[in-house]
Amino acid sequence: MNKSCIAAPVPMFSRSAFGCTAEGRIVELFTLRNARGVEARLTNFGGKLVSLRVPDRQGHVADIVLGYGTYAAYVHGNPYFGAIVGRYANRIAHGRFSLDGREYQLATNNGPHALHGGPAKGFHNVLWDAVEHCGEDFAGIELAYTAEDGEEGYPGRLECRVTYTLNDQNELEIGYRAWTTRPTPINLTHHSFFNLRGAGRGDILDHRLAIFAERFTPVDATLIPTGELRAVAGSPFDFRTPCAIGARIGDDDPQLKHGRGYDHNYVLDAGLAAEPQLAATVVDPASGRRMDLYTTEPGLQFYSGNFLDGPDRGRRAAHRFRSAFCLEPQHFPDSPNQPAFPDTILRPGVEWTSRTRYRFSLEEEQP
Repeated sequence: MNKSCIAAPVPMFSRSAFGCTAEGRIVELFTLRNARGVEARLTNFGGKLVSLRVPDRQGHVADIVLGYGTYAAYVHGNPYFGAIVGRYANRIAHGRFSLDGREYQLATNNGPHALHGGPAKGFHNVLWDAVEHCGEDFAGIELAYTAEDGEEGYPGRLECRVTYTLNDQNELEIGYRAWTTRPTPINLTHHSFFNLRGAGRGDILDHRLAIFAERFTPVDATLIPTGELRAVAGSPFDFRTPCAIGARIGDDDPQLKHGRGYDHNYVLDAGLAAEPQLAATVVDPASGRRMDLYTTEPGLQFYSGNFLDGPDRGRRAAHRFRSAFCLEPQHFPDSPNQPAFPDTILRPGVEWTSRTRYRFSLEEEQP
């Protein structure tokens, strides 16, 4: 099946079958296109961004996110490529937290810790309901999923809505809303692996990155925050002015050794905001592609692809070491166990919201 939800030729929305679950449910693929040659493809399996095709300064279009060509490959491949991650993104120490005087134990799927909502029904691993979400100047989808009380060990029945929209300003925006029946931790994010030169076209070490944050949260050897908010000044973590990702990634720094590179949360200068604020910019000098990231979240996890292992193959090539980076807007890791961090507890009667916007543009080639 294939249809457009608006009469004008652009923006465009279409949907098609992507696969079938073992229980017989159809997995769908959604295509969003704008008037300037940008195309995003998403599936309702984990709300994953399957591909994102963006022109370079010569007008050549390339896919700039890692992914797979079939539903079956997503089932057996990297579970987080392009995914909606929750109900709690990043790590919770030992999968344990206390809330209103009660102790909770989550599944541990990252050594001794809980990661990205859990292995079975983390939001990256479930089938979302999907409907068209289009307007005069954008194409999009709205995804819906309800996590039951006790799912993956979390309290409360959590109802979630996530919208993806693409407009003619080359902006891909993700909006989140959620409601709960009982107090529960919540921390949703988007987990695309980007290579602005194009997926499978080498590493990302010469991409120039700026993150607008004066502090970051150091971690222990198992990547759990220590609770400190440390200044980036004078360290390899200082991206307040644009710097190549690879310029200092090999420095003799204990924090870089913990993560085998960058895998750290930045404390954004803008903090928790009502409207998306500029958090980071990335430029690939070779192609000229630039990505500006705006978010309402107070934190940003920067990951430099340190655990991409090579044998895992996507549409075009193996997903090699440092062949992509992630910028994940979020609240801070392990916040339920860190009272000094911004609160992540959602309570009944309150709507939780978050917005992230990726804006794509071009920079001229430097002489």
